[in-house]
Amino acid sequence: MQTNVASGSALANKVVSAMVTAQVARAPGMLKNLTGPAPQAGQANANLRMQTSPGMPIVQVTDLAQTAGDEVSVDCFNIIGGKPIMGDRNAEGTGEKLTSSSMDVFINMTTKGVDAGGKMSQKRTRHNLLALAKSQLVGYFPRLDFQRVLVHLAGARGVQAGQSWVVPLATDADFAEIMVNPIKAPTYNRHYVVNASSLTQGGAQLASVATTDALKLVHLDYLASLYDEQEIKMQPIKLPGDPAAEDAPIIGMLLCDPLAYNSLITDATASNNIRAFQAAAIERARYGDLSKHPLFAGEFGMWRNILVKKMDYAIRFNAGDAVAHVTAANRLTATETNVTIAAGLSTTHQVSRSLFLGAQALADCLGANYGSGTPYTVLENRYNLGRNYEVYGEKIGGQAKLRFKFKNENGDMEPTDFGVIALDSVVAKRT
Repeated sequence: MQTNVASGSALANKVVSAMVTAQVARAPGMLKNLTGPAPQAGQANANLRMQTSPGMPIVQVTDLAQTAGDEVSVDCFNIIGGKPIMGDRNAEGTGEKLTSSSMDVFINMTTKGVDAGGKMSQKRTRHNLLALAKSQLVGYFPRLDFQRVLVHLAGARGVQAGQSWVVPLATDADFAEIMVNPIKAPTYNRHYVVNASSLTQGGAQLASVATTDALKLVHLDYLASLYDEQEIKMQPIKLPGDPAAEDAPIIGMLLCDPLAYNSLITDATASNNIRAFQAAAIERARYGDLSKHPLFAGEFGMWRNILVKKMDYAIRFNAGDAVAHVTAANRLTATETNVTIAAGLSTTHQVSRSLFLGAQALADCLGANYGSGTPYTVLENRYNLGRNYEVYGEKIGGQAKLRFKFKNENGDMEPTDFGVIALDSVVAKRT
């Protein structure tokens, strides 16, 4: 007697769900490229928390795939400082107290459905409509995930729209629920705005930007200098197979939207800048197996150990838009207020937000879907007397930008975006 697993059965759904989970995990895209590999057996602490590599911008946390619950606590301990004790002076009882801060990341279920038509719809085409519907879900979820990651890291949704955007504008009634965790504007010490040939700290400068405040290579010099002088330094990126990760680390990766990237590579301030920008990236890619890493594919460059990548999506603002930011006066509370983008940009220019990423910028938390045991589940539903099919994909998870409190140069505990700096510049609007 032959075993037959009917379409729509619990076993069939479990097999398909595991397949979709694997396909989504392998799907090419920026989210996958920014997430490190799963921990090895020797990394006990990472294994206990089921986290991917801590040296990459996105850390995937799957604690909730093993246990019940809809949130995970992410903790960070501050480094110790102060004077040492010399000679025979009494040291007993003088140990410095460990201080830490933590944040909670919530998860929720996301569902997307595709109607695969009925018997006559299938009769009219030679294509397998049910298989096509499932493949659409495989492409949809990576796009949704990266857009949610991008919005969280940028601390704003921006005004870009269109068919490729599946995350709605912030004005949409469902926006907050779709994002799962609250959107947080960049902290004061992690927000810079291009101002002529330099960078100005804090989002208040957005009220004074001009059409000439385009991103150039000189701003990468400024960014590298800022990194060197940071009191609360971002952690460098450590790519798998990079033998120079300790001695000559990639201090960060600058994600630019296409227009900001175009401003950078068309910078003619010095005739050999762009050639050096591209040559440095090619030379760095030769280290170890980096030339095979997807971050060193497509359009990219390197300047002062900053890897620059062009991304497919953009976070942009128009003249007159109100944008949440943290003022200098509110830097210790991270209380947000709105700043209005300078009217001088008119309708010809926009503000573009690039992202300078270090390690552990964002937590991507996944949970196990009941019945399938995987973050993704595929459900089939028949209707119209069983003659029509619709397919639904479900995912349990949530993303959040990592933010902790650290002692600043004045000894105050300051909220700090752990692994990302928002860098705003002006781009010429394209139609």
